[in-house]
Amino acid sequence: MNLHEYQAKSLFRDYGLPVSKSEIIFSESDIDGAVSNLNADKFVVKAQVHAGGRGKAGGVILTESIKEVREFCQKWLGKNMVTYQTDSKGQPVSCILLEECTDIERELYLGLVIDRSSKSIAVIASPDGGVDIESVAENNPEKIFKVFLNSSNEIQEEEIKKISDGLELNQSQYIEFSELIKNLVKLFTEKDFALIEINPLVVNTEGRLNCLDGKINVDGNALYRQEALSKMRDISQEDKLELEASKWGLNYVTLDGSVGCMVNGAGLAMGTMDIIKLYGGFPANFLDVGGAVNRESVTEAFKIIVSDSKVKSILINIFGGIVRCDVVAEGIVSAIQDVGIEIPVVVRLKGNNAEVAKDILEESRLNIFSELDLSLAAKKVVELSK
Repeated sequence: MNLHEYQAKSLFRDYGLPVSKSEIIFSESDIDGAVSNLNADKFVVKAQVHAGGRGKAGGVILTESIKEVREFCQKWLGKNMVTYQTDSKGQPVSCILLEECTDIERELYLGLVIDRSSKSIAVIASPDGGVDIESVAENNPEKIFKVFLNSSNEIQEEEIKKISDGLELNQSQYIEFSELIKNLVKLFTEKDFALIEINPLVVNTEGRLNCLDGKINVDGNALYRQEALSKMRDISQEDKLELEASKWGLNYVTLDGSVGCMVNGAGLAMGTMDIIKLYGGFPANFLDVGGAVNRESVTEAFKIIVSDSKVKSILINIFGGIVRCDVVAEGIVSAIQDVGIEIPVVVRLKGNNAEVAKDILEESRLNIFSELDLSLAAKKVVELSK
């Protein structure tokens, strides 16, 4: 689950991290009070969406004019912002972050992320902040500094020193950074985060550190014990189909292709998408219906898949280990009839009673193509998607 920048900075503030004084604007009636409370000579005004590229999209301005603050809010509140990270419809802007301006001397990068290869929390830093960290890693890898926290999720003094030296901080800044990084690690672990990114972490003209931006991703599996964070969820920023799928316990991700996929098991789903690509097709989604494949789950999965107008054909790839393939086949037939699926559906069922299942599908006289071989099924569904 992603948080907005203003929510991230609120958490930073709670944990003693340095952030600029700010106000949040939800409607035009909030503008005068926000400006008065800041009492600043210059403002940074930022539209709040779960996407990067706001600056290039006109969603961030620097101004000394209250009139321009008002015009910016009128322009964006209630509107959608399109950036390189959104689709063509963009993301809705429901609030604006108003901050006092910070005079910047240097821009740095600081991030914490769950590193699955090392099974630990990785602290990543660079003296080249304010830009895409991936491009820094590609073009100037020597400017990326990493440390991996121990099993107690504590950062050691020598690790702090390594990162501080990499960021080219002086002694007073090192002392400030030491407290900052310890509090950041505490925030990360106590709140079950998967990612924190501060880009940029700046050194201002007074030589002090300031978290000028904040990106946070919360581990969705831990939300049951993070009630306060759960209330910060902004579903307006989430894909509508993915949101609907989650209500039914389906793991769904929208993609750009024309072949709809319905599979049981994440690994099998990835393999299914790979073989669709191998035969010249493009998956329209990732959809894992899980182990309990039944009429209800298949029906809801069909509804979600066909809600995407790009889908021209559907491949169902189910391995019947515990669940019987004939029961799954009966569920597929019923679901297609209930939903009124008109586009072609290719079904590959493997496992318990697979031959019986094939007979059920073929006898249904619906627009179903049954294949026992995955390669043949993939070729067929790609052909039907053209």
